[in-house]
Amino acid sequence: MKTRREAGYTLIELLVVLAILALLVGVATPMVLKYLQSAKVSVAKVQVDNLGAALDLFKLDMDGYPTQQEGLQALLTAPVGATNWHGPYVKNTTNLKDPWGHPYQYRIPGQHGEYDLWSEGPHGDDNGAAPQIANWQ
Repeated sequence: MKTRREAGYTLIELLVVLAILALLVGVATPMVLKYLQSAKVSVAKVQVDNLGAALDLFKLDMDGYPTQQEGLQALLTAPVGATNWHGPYVKNTTNLKDPWGHPYQYRIPGQHGEYDLWSEGPHGDDNGAAPQIANWQ
């Protein structure tokens, strides 16, 4: 016959373990979410730099940056009548979206340089504030 110690865990022991696990999750989750957010910002900054390099290659081939009407799509498909286009300059349409799934914004002529390229961040709008991820920063 089994003694009480060999029978298994009591309900109180299991509840204590679950409470400790819940406490650990409650402490760790905000830190993990903060890390993921900063990682997305870092990825967006690298993508803006890569798109800037692709725009520069486009300029070398086409003697100018894409027009506002052509937009960043000109890095993926040749604009109408483009004879010197040697693209695609980016691999696919996902390269034209930021880590939050919003399209990168492109403006030519730019207010901060020849062109402006930026992400409007996780909410998809800059609410009138200066974007934290841009080619002029």
